[in-house]
Amino acid sequence: MGRLFGTDGVRGVANEKLTCELALEIGRAAAMVLSDNSRRRPIFVVGSDTRISSGMLTGALTAGLCSVGADVYQLGVVPTPAVAYLVGKYKADAGVMISASHNSFEFNGIKIFSGDGFKLPDDLENQIEAILLDHAVAPNLTLGNDVGMVQDKPAAIKDYIDHLKSTVPMSLEGMRLAVDCANGSSAMTARRLFSELGAEADILFDTPDGKNINDGCGSTHLEALSEYVKAHGLDIGIAFDGDADRCLAVDGDGNVVDGDFIMAILSLDMRNRGKLEKNTVVGTIMANMGFARFCEENGLRFVTTKVGDRYVLEEMLLNEYSFGGEQSGHVIFRDFATTGDGQLTAIQLLCHLKREGITLKEAAKLMTHYPQVMINVKVSPDGKRRFYIDSEVKAAVEWGKHELGKDGRVVVRVSGTEPLIRVMAEGLDEQKIDGVAGHIADVVRERLA
Repeated sequence: MGRLFGTDGVRGVANEKLTCELALEIGRAAAMVLSDNSRRRPIFVVGSDTRISSGMLTGALTAGLCSVGADVYQLGVVPTPAVAYLVGKYKADAGVMISASHNSFEFNGIKIFSGDGFKLPDDLENQIEAILLDHAVAPNLTLGNDVGMVQDKPAAIKDYIDHLKSTVPMSLEGMRLAVDCANGSSAMTARRLFSELGAEADILFDTPDGKNINDGCGSTHLEALSEYVKAHGLDIGIAFDGDADRCLAVDGDGNVVDGDFIMAILSLDMRNRGKLEKNTVVGTIMANMGFARFCEENGLRFVTTKVGDRYVLEEMLLNEYSFGGEQSGHVIFRDFATTGDGQLTAIQLLCHLKREGITLKEAAKLMTHYPQVMINVKVSPDGKRRFYIDSEVKAAVEWGKHELGKDGRVVVRVSGTEPLIRVMAEGLDEQKIDGVAGHIADVVRERLA
């Protein structure tokens, strides 16, 4: 991670860490780094989610872009993967999404995509940081006719939905489901998408007010969706996060089907249909041990990366793999998208279930989930830095690994998007992993908070 950019762009509390001034400066620096010099006027597409600060930050970022001569196509409220897709469709130089994904409403973030729709590699983020923090190059402010212009793109949502629909070969008619939009970006797209595909979909949490994004709903709070599906006798429930780049599900009994299960179901389906390049799935070190065992039992190769969908995608691109994702619900279909896309994942999953004539509960039986405990410990900024050198924290982690042995594992890492250390323990003995995770979390809290 860089000095400003984490694993998923620049993120922080709006008007505290992520100020209008910073957004404006990021706009200027991004235009300088990402503009195609062969074109007189570079073009950026800009979208946002539904949180209260998104309009403010969109305005500031747009001002920064225009002040150095970039034209801006305003997409309005759209999912993050819509920005990634529309960069290419609209032949723009880059795209920017204003969103803090699954975080609560007071946070916001700036994610930048290059002209090919991929998240920026580290070297380009470093160049932007050098302009912002080291003043490596002074912005060349434009005057008169050279100032950038802003243009609305009212067809953005339709263009994105049409793209999603083109990825499935059949109607979803006859499927009864609930869709939790997290009061976020998918509130603008989900009703139309599932309706046009023929599904009977009850759309939940689709009335954003700027403050209710991810609040007791969405992929990080599945309880309400689970209860709704059970109470109404539906086939399946689908949940997105605030910017709709994640998808999790619940089956007809309300049981959670996380990203590992979704990847297991779809990777085997892709393998059977000859769509899984090199017979390989890319995931992260946080994938459940049960997923690794599933791959081994089914003759699939499982390649792991650091946590973050950007690292999953980098591995996929480097070795030409076609499928990967994370337990959190970021799933990447390289045949269709350049980033994780919650709605794309949902319709691919639904299409598979309809094609096979099975329920999600039946499909999920192919993988056994190992018990897993995750504890998020809030730490200071200095604590995040000291995590890597604190001897007592290191000793606690080593103790935990020894305690669980071959029947379990421990992963302790710094969050790339929040002021947290994430402590995960996994294994066959639930009581033991509870104790191990709790002890390590206590040490982290004592040493780094």
